[in-house]
Amino acid sequence: MKIAIPVLQNLGENSPISEHFGHAPYFAFIEKKDDGKYSVDVVQNPLESHGIGDIPDYLAQQKVNILIVQGIGGRAISFFEQLGIQVIRGASGTVNEILEQLDNKQLQDQEYEAKEKFHRH
Repeated sequence: MKIAIPVLQNLGENSPISEHFGHAPYFAFIEKKDDGKYSVDVVQNPLESHGIGDIPDYLAQQKVNILIVQGIGGRAISFFEQLGIQVIRGASGTVNEILEQLDNKQLQDQEYEAKEKFHRH
């Protein structure tokens, strides 16, 4: 299973989630190892200025199964669903805090209205 989380800084597992997934400066890619621990790789978002559907295609190319976000629009969710990527909305905190919530089955999809709007595609 491979997870992606849009983050504001490159601080590994201490990277805070970004409010809007597509315009995050970085993505944290997380894989669960056989021993149950996570490996976290934070990379610069190559598509911070992107067109419609670019981010879903990029994450599908990275073999992401789950995208955990704070805010995301319905149109973007439909792109991810078409690619077989599960989206969990409404998350907050750092990568480590989010993974703890996921492991403890406390992370649930919930609506989140982004405070900033980025619709300059």
